[in-house]
Amino acid sequence: MARERDEGAPRMVLAEKRPPAPMLGVAVVEDLVDAVVSGKLRPGESLPPEGPLSEQFGVSRTVIRESVKRVEEKGLVTIARGRGTQVRSMTSWNLLDRVVLTSLIKHDETLGILDELSVVRAQLESVMAAEAARARTDAELERLDRALQRMRETVDDQAAFRTADLEFHGVVMDISGNRLAESIARILMERALESWRYHGVDTPDAFAITLHEHEAIHAAITGQDAVRAQDAMNGHILDSWRRRRLPDHAGKQPKHS
Repeated sequence: MARERDEGAPRMVLAEKRPPAPMLGVAVVEDLVDAVVSGKLRPGESLPPEGPLSEQFGVSRTVIRESVKRVEEKGLVTIARGRGTQVRSMTSWNLLDRVVLTSLIKHDETLGILDELSVVRAQLESVMAAEAARARTDAELERLDRALQRMRETVDDQAAFRTADLEFHGVVMDISGNRLAESIARILMERALESWRYHGVDTPDAFAITLHEHEAIHAAITGQDAVRAQDAMNGHILDSWRRRRLPDHAGKQPKHS
């Protein structure tokens, strides 16, 4: 009976048929997530049965079954006996999951997800900057001094400056002691940095401006001024994104508050 249902079901091609390969289950999960996030499969719709999926992906039904379970764990689908596997609305998705967030950013033609990501990152890191200002020790301040100095020394070297920039933020987060906020902020940054859209286009004076903003953050933390540290970090992250943000697919820039 199950075989008859599989053969008679409508065919929905979610991925190009490919030969078996190591870790193909990971690729199946990524393709299924992509199908949901891109809108190829919409909320309320059902995934094709195991048979057609197995044929499309070139893997066994066992691999398909396990892959669908992984997608369910990410909140994108629900498996119900007798009703198949149905796609859930975005409100149920685990947006911090690596595969889900990567796919969201990839399909983010209007840059809305990256706008939201920058706001959330700014909120998290600004709170951590305030905590760093209140909690920093002389030894920790020396670490921040060294990180800022590396930014000054590499301002004319794009790759080295970006590395020093990330190091500075890492030191601030570490000093704050807020491990949960740091973990979420790092997840957001790592996924964003994988996207060429997030890197955008830097103006000729972008690194000089960025260095000045980090000097303001450093001065606030040095002076143990939590309010100023929070404002400086929040402003830096939001302004930095606005400076390099590309227009969306309609040629529009975001409205600045």
